[in-house]
Amino acid sequence: MNILLWHVHGSWTTSFVHGKHRYLVPVTPDRGPYGLGRARTYPWPDTVEEVTPQELADADVDLVILQRPEEFELAGTWLRRRIGSDVPAIFVEHNTPKEGAVPNSRHPMADRDDLLIAHVTHFNSLFWDTGGTRTTVVEHGIVDPVASYTGELDRLAVVINEPVRRGRVTGTDLLPLFAEVAPLDVFGLGVSGLGDHLGLPADRLTTHDDLPQSRMQAELGRRRAYLHLCRWTSLGLSLIEAMAIGMPVVVLATTEAVAAVPPEAGVLSTRVDTLLAAATRLIDEPVAARQLGARARETARTRYGLDRFLTDWDRLLEEELCGSR
Repeated sequence: MNILLWHVHGSWTTSFVHGKHRYLVPVTPDRGPYGLGRARTYPWPDTVEEVTPQELADADVDLVILQRPEEFELAGTWLRRRIGSDVPAIFVEHNTPKEGAVPNSRHPMADRDDLLIAHVTHFNSLFWDTGGTRTTVVEHGIVDPVASYTGELDRLAVVINEPVRRGRVTGTDLLPLFAEVAPLDVFGLGVSGLGDHLGLPADRLTTHDDLPQSRMQAELGRRRAYLHLCRWTSLGLSLIEAMAIGMPVVVLATTEAVAAVPPEAGVLSTRVDTLLAAATRLIDEPVAARQLGARARETARTRYGLDRFLTDWDRLLEEELCGSR
């Protein structure tokens, strides 16, 4: 299949484009949000091709993957075809509702008969009101990390994008509590200045801004444990990747994390004191940390393996393409 999709979420797209298809990714001169092109910090195969908006008018496209509501109109304009009629479309919903009265939030693509919504978690499917639009769930899958867990550094690792702007959503306010247990290493986009924002010195919090995925995963694996403190998020793929590396995880028991991290694979709680105690134990007991991480690794690679993810997507793509014909 020739599949058109925008580069929106690097980790998810990295898994998706490892399939057997040809993937067309729009690129614009400014490489802005609707023309980012190929990833520069993720390993994408050669089957991912950059294509300009002008080239799309004559491009052979079998199916469109949408990830933002405005892409529906944009795809129609650039392809000069009717999306959902001339070309089938699947809208991938990565996010939990962000506006409105949860759980009564109406999805922007609700009550449509020209596309399918594919949620990435069952939590998303539960909390979005999509009306009469057809929906399904294709759970996340990840490329197996090359890095392996060593836990040699008695430090705690966190991956957050834009922690200052997002604040309580990502649990940024909780970080100083865990910095009392052990020094923190915070990886992600827009993490520079986080220490100053929280009033934490460099010996308690160090930031690592936008590292290539392979390097970030290698660095994660050197830390004793992984913290996932998001209050409201779909399911951070960095959490699954950390588990697949073999890291023990300390997790707020919210949203899809409750299903993704069974008790034998990590410590989950809505009580911060419980999580602080767990982090302290893992720092103090490297053997226990390694044992918990081994179970986390098995869980992540079984449930969120790339083969399962691509098989589920191939089945869905074929059903939508055949159904449109």
